[in-house]
Amino acid sequence: MADRIEFKASFAVDEAGVITGLAAVFGTADRGGDVLHKGAFAGARPPIPMLASHDPADVVGVWDELTETATGLQVKGRLLVNDVARAAEVRALVQSGAMGGLSIGYLATKKAARVGGGRDLLRVELVEVSIVAVPMHPGARIAAVKAHGAGKGDDMTIEEMQAELAKIEAKHAGALDAAVAAAVAPYVQRLDKLEAKGNRHTGDDKQELSVERKAFQAYLTRGPMAGEVELKALTLASDPNGGYLAPAEMSGEIVKDIVEMSPIRSIASVRGTNGPSVIYPTRKPMGNATWDDELDQETETTSTSFLGQLEVGTRGMSTFVDISNMLMQDAPSVEAEVREALSEDFEKKETVAFVNGNGTTQPEGFMTNTTVAEYKNGHATVLQPDALIKFLFSVTPTYRNAGVWVMNGTTLGLISTLKDTTNNYLWTPSVRDGQPSTLLGRPVIEVIDMPDVAANAFPICYADFSGYRILDRLSLSMLVDPYSQATRKITRIHAGRRVGGKVLMAAKFKKLKMAV
Repeated sequence: MADRIEFKASFAVDEAGVITGLAAVFGTADRGGDVLHKGAFAGARPPIPMLASHDPADVVGVWDELTETATGLQVKGRLLVNDVARAAEVRALVQSGAMGGLSIGYLATKKAARVGGGRDLLRVELVEVSIVAVPMHPGARIAAVKAHGAGKGDDMTIEEMQAELAKIEAKHAGALDAAVAAAVAPYVQRLDKLEAKGNRHTGDDKQELSVERKAFQAYLTRGPMAGEVELKALTLASDPNGGYLAPAEMSGEIVKDIVEMSPIRSIASVRGTNGPSVIYPTRKPMGNATWDDELDQETETTSTSFLGQLEVGTRGMSTFVDISNMLMQDAPSVEAEVREALSEDFEKKETVAFVNGNGTTQPEGFMTNTTVAEYKNGHATVLQPDALIKFLFSVTPTYRNAGVWVMNGTTLGLISTLKDTTNNYLWTPSVRDGQPSTLLGRPVIEVIDMPDVAANAFPICYADFSGYRILDRLSLSMLVDPYSQATRKITRIHAGRRVGGKVLMAAKFKKLKMAV
């Protein structure tokens, strides 16, 4: 499972198969340097599957209780020993000491990089809790085992449990029967493989790469000189420049990176498609509903009530990045280096188009849509505080209450000095990280591609950006060229993707014109 880390859990099991223990430990790093923090499991709710060694096909029980304590995640569950034969085998392995820990499988939904490596895990989605032999966490070993109905253990401290286990291990050291050792050996080998797989570093996340992604990484590194097997695993692109389609995981990660950098994507309506375009029905700002009763004939659809359809097409966007051959050879993940460079380049190009695109060879920019209404500032070169207030309240209330201001940094600097008639600033700076500043109580988004304040310019737009649709074609073509820049010891990587943008509902937009 992607993004899985195993954490130690001391636990006890009785003859009925009831298990209690600590499934995750807060505040201490695992072998990969990751640290879980209290509150990470706030959204976890039972029941949670109980697996053997993180094998989805090896369900042996269920966890009925999950409780966050100061130490970690306390769990209680049941091995289904009377219903699942494998559950009884696991109980025997636990009681013999062959399987001695708990570990969790999860997806990290909120995380931060730690100095020196690893991550601080602040919020995770708990998927399963497994009984394992070799957990990821250094202290991951069973602390006590209840055997044949023995009651001792429930009231013991962890330190007492560990001391008791040490005595048992010392007593039976080297005394394991050959037949038992032979029976346990396949499980130990299997667990070793699973642990090695879980600890394998594959770039940004610990996960097993698909065949296509492994092949694509080989193509990025060696270009057309990659092995025949790798090239056969790739999909040829329909791009005129040739090349191959990047695996869906890499395409998705590039789009995700662009979303994190692009200010327009953070407020617009974004959709994906596998086609060249998508057709949307258009509608009136107030809709087509009418009042009637059961005796009235239904109103006929006419050319005035049906506004037709609007097509949003995707436009081709190409770029290239130059990577030194030394970096290609030495970087831990060439894919990550390429993805970062491409994401930044694509983001810059598409943001310009979302604002000022011509709608023909580029997406349509919301500032170039001719049906978007305008409001005059009252002065050609000086922003008027009263005009800004009237401008805001000229927007339909439904859209005003969901709208945001969009302007560049220069205009924002001018706005920050404006005051109303009672000498109060119109602009309110943000007091919390991640929260935008506000103008007249509404958020302000800085977009560097908006025009400056000048005569007849449109430096400010106020809009409910759900009326602007961004369309991503879910494919990315790439062509590795190790030849054209070979004398410079550089490999050039060409990339192409398709993206569209269009104003679907102009009534949600209004722009301020610097004019009398």
